[in-house]
Amino acid sequence: MSVLTTYQNAPTKTVDIGGAKFAYRELGPDTGTPVIFLNHLAAVLDNWDPRVVDGLAARHHVITFDNRGVGASQGTTPRSVTAMARDAVAFIRALGHEQVDLLGFSLGGFVAQVIAEEEPRLVRKLILAGTGPAGGEGIDKVTPITLLDTLKAALTFKDPKEYLFFTRTANGKATARQFVNRLKERTENRDKKISVTAFRNQLKAIHNWGRRQPSDLSVIHHPVLVANGDHDRMVPSSNSADLARRLPNAQLTLYPDAGHGGIFQYHDKFVDEALAFFES
Repeated sequence: MSVLTTYQNAPTKTVDIGGAKFAYRELGPDTGTPVIFLNHLAAVLDNWDPRVVDGLAARHHVITFDNRGVGASQGTTPRSVTAMARDAVAFIRALGHEQVDLLGFSLGGFVAQVIAEEEPRLVRKLILAGTGPAGGEGIDKVTPITLLDTLKAALTFKDPKEYLFFTRTANGKATARQFVNRLKERTENRDKKISVTAFRNQLKAIHNWGRRQPSDLSVIHHPVLVANGDHDRMVPSSNSADLARRLPNAQLTLYPDAGHGGIFQYHDKFVDEALAFFES
């Protein structure tokens, strides 16, 4: 009897891109347009919510990966979102895919926007979650917020994501703990943690994105689902409304009493919406 592949037991594979090995996992049916997950600041393969991955992989081919220099992927992490996007495109092409759907969360949402702008034919549909446009309100403040909450988490013996991704209401605190526990479900063959150098380079890229001149988002004609919590402190929720307004073919979902990790707090609702969006 074959064991069902879930994100908890999906093998970690590598693909060579210009002499650097990129680590990735894939699961779900082999048919249809694959969904490429683009990860957040400091995140490695094990930081994706298994409920979201498994929920989408029930009906779609899902691929998660560590971009250059992150986790088990080799090389030096770029200091610009544009370079990260080009590495992601190289990864997608190295796996032989001619068209993909993108799910970009936070920093991954910045990367997804650049891919859609620079390689429009590579992309079918996009989900932009907990993210914002270049030059968006408050994005250049991510570093102090991240460092302060990381210190607070260390002093209270919590995971920094409990503060960064969730509200501090009773509901927010409870769902934060559940999320952090779900991230621990995989106990074997876990990914390497991000290095200090890679983390610093990502912070630099985010800061530069926040200071960039706004892009002309009207050139992105793909269908886009914009999702966030209504109380995002890392990438203020107003950025999600701004994205939905400026993208010509976008729909917006804001989850109540939810922060940056709204799609993880409301993972059941989000998976249903994402499936309906990809399949419409």
